[in-house]
Amino acid sequence: MLRLRPYKKEDAEVIISWSQDERSFYQWSAGVMGNYPITKNEFSFIDNLLAFTAFDENGMVGFFTLRNPGESVDELRFGFVIINPQCRGSGKGKEMLELGLKYAFEIYRAKKASLGVFENNEPAYYCYKAVGFKDVELERIESYKVLNEEWKCKELVIEK
Repeated sequence: MLRLRPYKKEDAEVIISWSQDERSFYQWSAGVMGNYPITKNEFSFIDNLLAFTAFDENGMVGFFTLRNPGESVDELRFGFVIINPQCRGSGKGKEMLELGLKYAFEIYRAKKASLGVFENNEPAYYCYKAVGFKDVELERIESYKVLNEEWKCKELVIEK
């Protein structure tokens, strides 16, 4: 059974280790934390966000953050979602997101939750869709220059 707890600084080393290559690191971080590989100190920027670590009886499974994307308290935005590579494909990512949505809607009382995912990260995209997130049509698609490529970002939302 998966559970959530507030992120602790000592979690950083394990979470950072889940990025086993540059491409996977940038897929969940968009380079916001710095360049691959990052250090525990660089990871500490998340101290200003609601950060959660998911765990089960075998240890840490995943990590994500929540924040208000604008002035409204009615929306929470998921960010920096990462799953332990050994747990991918097991349903743990979906379970973690469902717990995050439960927090967003039942505890925080948000009316909607949103996130962005790179088009080249299909496993994450389909995980978000399986949880109930819907695609948002945007006039302008956000893109990032990553590893000498242009990565386009899909916007997803779920409402209570």
